[in-house]
Amino acid sequence: MALWTMIIRKMANNKWLQLNLWIGLTVCVALFSSMPLYSEAILQRTLQKELQSVQLQDGVYPGYVRIVTTVSRAEMDEKSIEAIKRADRFVQSIPDRAGLESLSFYQQRFTQRMKVYGADATDQEKQSQKAAGSIKSLSGLEKRVRLIDGAMPVVRADGIYEALVTQKFLIATKRDLGEELIAEAPDKTKFRVIPVGIMETNPSADPYLPFLTSEDSDGFIIPFDQFESDFILGGKTKLASLDWRLALQYEHLSIDTIDAFVKADKDIRRYFRGRIGVDEVNIPAASTVEAYQGKQEKLDVMMLSLYSPVMLMLAFYLYMAANLIIERQKTEISVLRSRGASRLQIMTAYTFENLILGVSALAVGPFLGILFTKVLGASNGFLEFVDRSALEVSLNSSAYTVSAVAVAAAVALILIPAFMATRVSIVSHKQQNARLNKLSFWHKTGLDFILVGLAVYLLYNFNKRQEDLQRLGLDSDAFQLDPLLFLMPSLFALGGGLLLLRVYPWFIRLVYVAGRRWWSPALYNTLVQISRSSGQYQTIKLFLIMTVATGLFSANAARTINDNMESKIQYAIGADMAIMTRWESDARPSTYMSTSTPQGQSDTTSSSSNRVQYIEPPFQPFEELEGIEASAKVFKKENARFVTPASGASGSTALFGIDTMDFGRTAWMKDGLLEHPINGYLNLLAPNTKAVLISRSIAEKTKARPGDTIALSWDGLDQAQFIVYGIIDYWPSWNPLPTGAGNNSKEVMPNLIVGHLGTIQNRLAAEPYEVWLKLKDGVASQSVYDQLAEKKLRIIGLQDATQQLIQSKNDPFRLAINGVMTLGFVISMLISFFGFLLFWVLTLSGRTLQYGVLRAMGIPFGQIIGMLVSEQLLTSGAAVILGVIIGNTISELFVPLFEISFATKDQVPPFEMIQQLSDYLQLYSIIGLTLTLGLLILGYRLSRIRIAQALKLGEE
Repeated sequence: MALWTMIIRKMANNKWLQLNLWIGLTVCVALFSSMPLYSEAILQRTLQKELQSVQLQDGVYPGYVRIVTTVSRAEMDEKSIEAIKRADRFVQSIPDRAGLESLSFYQQRFTQRMKVYGADATDQEKQSQKAAGSIKSLSGLEKRVRLIDGAMPVVRADGIYEALVTQKFLIATKRDLGEELIAEAPDKTKFRVIPVGIMETNPSADPYLPFLTSEDSDGFIIPFDQFESDFILGGKTKLASLDWRLALQYEHLSIDTIDAFVKADKDIRRYFRGRIGVDEVNIPAASTVEAYQGKQEKLDVMMLSLYSPVMLMLAFYLYMAANLIIERQKTEISVLRSRGASRLQIMTAYTFENLILGVSALAVGPFLGILFTKVLGASNGFLEFVDRSALEVSLNSSAYTVSAVAVAAAVALILIPAFMATRVSIVSHKQQNARLNKLSFWHKTGLDFILVGLAVYLLYNFNKRQEDLQRLGLDSDAFQLDPLLFLMPSLFALGGGLLLLRVYPWFIRLVYVAGRRWWSPALYNTLVQISRSSGQYQTIKLFLIMTVATGLFSANAARTINDNMESKIQYAIGADMAIMTRWESDARPSTYMSTSTPQGQSDTTSSSSNRVQYIEPPFQPFEELEGIEASAKVFKKENARFVTPASGASGSTALFGIDTMDFGRTAWMKDGLLEHPINGYLNLLAPNTKAVLISRSIAEKTKARPGDTIALSWDGLDQAQFIVYGIIDYWPSWNPLPTGAGNNSKEVMPNLIVGHLGTIQNRLAAEPYEVWLKLKDGVASQSVYDQLAEKKLRIIGLQDATQQLIQSKNDPFRLAINGVMTLGFVISMLISFFGFLLFWVLTLSGRTLQYGVLRAMGIPFGQIIGMLVSEQLLTSGAAVILGVIIGNTISELFVPLFEISFATKDQVPPFEMIQQLSDYLQLYSIIGLTLTLGLLILGYRLSRIRIAQALKLGEE
């Protein structure tokens, strides 16, 4: 009891220090708990959205499961009957296997197809009758179909089957309801059937799994139980197929149950493979769900890497706060040791004290983690938020497990100063107080050199491998992402900060010696104080360096990622919207249907005599669209041929045909990709209709120069002569990176020629082109879609840059990068603010006697404030400047690491770092506001110091 009393009293005496320590622990718990909470919440949201898109794109319920199998056995024996029964039981177990509730289920049985004719048909009618169908059954028949006429079938004892039929099939039989029909199997077995009702699909019967009569409109549907007894158990004729369909509650599919769903999918396919016959399993959501396997683990690893700078800050903060508490209690610890208290007893007391803080932080931290998670979900860039629907977050066991581990590690960290203090005697304690300028632990061990060297080594290895990816045109998936690549910036920032802090005291001493004769008393006192107690300021300076450096890195990285992401999408499409319309032609239907892509549609036969002739649709409807700023025709031919008469070189090339004025007003092109602005090249082409631009790959291969002649053709067309007017490296929507490089394949450099559309159409051929649109600011894509539908334009392909940007920004990994960088900086600023106040308030409290003596000596309060300001400038101000230097350095070195987030072979335009002045101003404003507020609080506390109280304290 006495131990608990002592612990409570100690915590009460240092309540403000304990509060700061508790805040650090709570933020630590919140950070760690937000990782599993965010990864699960964001993946859950994107998973549900992708499953919903399955319904929009394919028109099928996302939880749809269909299993169809043929029946290979000609006769139904006991083995076949048992196999069907086991298959029925297996299908009934699918919801449990997938971990989802079944919303709807039905099954169908089919006999082999039979010839159908009237019972009173003549031999001639039997020969001419072409109606055929099978006898079928449907579970839950009464609930799934709607009768147009007649009644539901019943089981009869006279051997005649009553059945439902569709209107189409009844017409094909040339009979009416109630008239007897004969269904004759291939083995001449005959079944007497009377259609008693005409059915159609009942759309209101089952919104999840409607029975569509149009899928198989031929044949007779008899009661399910009758089919089972006569054809499954009775074996009256050969079965053709079995069909099971389910609708599972996909909304309940969570990240935790993905493995069960994927396993159920594999079990279904494995079970039915060849068991009864040839099987077909259709689960539209399977590929979407399977793609999420392992994503949570990858996202957790990436978030842990991105959180590393904040975690380092938190670790320093907790250590600093714990160390400041222990510094105030070192005398007490020394006295306890001198009076016989063992180190174990002292450590036990501090352990219980920190466990109280840890448990309370564990109780509050996860709820703060929910707030952090929602902030991550609303981020759109560095310190940018959008009105996005909030993530649905709920605490789970994994969040508490991670939080408990974080608390245990944090408690162990903050016990280190107490453990070190138990080894110090009173004499040693006094000696340490007199030597505040001794080297710190990290400077003694050379930790700064180790961290910088490690970061540089990792950077070198990464850059070397990244160059190989670019050179070979490989996809970034071929590169195994090492989480350490995201740790490098924080390692370099920490090591660089420690390295500069190693040098900084010498700089202060140099300044002191250089102006020793001219410094004012206030500045003289400040320089002496800083030079003699340099170790005292290292922690707070490192705090500020890390905050500023990681803040700059986060701002530049987020801006770079977002800008390159936008540039990549807009460059690939070429404009805000690219549309392909259907052109009328004399192509055979099979040929035309095979040309669904813009490139394919323009393919023609190799013989000019069989060339497809196209009729160009009107372009005016696109020009009349509301909300469109500009529109352009862009013809693309991927497999054109070129020949340069001068060198005789030839090859395959992509050919673009454009109208220069419309193209210049519509196309998107990033500045700096070409040697001159793109409009300059368009102006160069405009006067001469035979002028073309060629890619640098053609120029290097053929040695062609501006002014040379080049001949173009494709698919047996006569060659047309053009004149080279310029050489280009990039062009909107054209990828100049090599393709086809691999282990044994040769690298192929793409080629491009850009010419006048009118000339190409007149001298070569008129074939389908794309329509590029540039939207006015603020115009939504949906308004364009609605107008296209209203005008009934025949669209066969559409690419929308705006929608692709939205999808890309909603990617869980990009949301995590933007959100963690924003949240990390905000938390770093809060930590720095509290650490700044904590450090300087305690420092001022320790100097109460010093300031009192200075006031008693006649130094005015203004000069003391000047001393404080100059001390802040030489410590905190210098730390901010060092942070800016390190921040810019790590931005230049490590922001290109995020290129790995993009597919290397598609990374056009080239990845480049983007720096924006507004980000710097925003960052400096927040830091300046924080430091100014801290200085005002310190100045206020300094003004409250009383001379008499300070001198009395000195006498005591």
